[in-house]
Amino acid sequence: MPESNNKSNGKKNQPNAFIKYSSMATQMAAIIVGGALGGMQLDKYLETQTPWFTGGLTILSVVLAMYFAVKDLLKG
Repeated sequence: MPESNNKSNGKKNQPNAFIKYSSMATQMAAIIVGGALGGMQLDKYLETQTPWFTGGLTILSVVLAMYFAVKDLLKG
């Protein structure tokens, strides 16, 4: 019995590379913007003179976004 049409030459159907990488960039941007906005809100709520939470959460969100990007790239 022939194999189903879902596989061609032994490879699984994979999404278009453009879609894959643009969704990864969108995910990274959302994480970083979320961290920065969250830090700004914390600084505003706590009325800090120096924006420590904005800087700290922005850096943390960049590291987190890079972690998820590398994890997705290594997955294939």
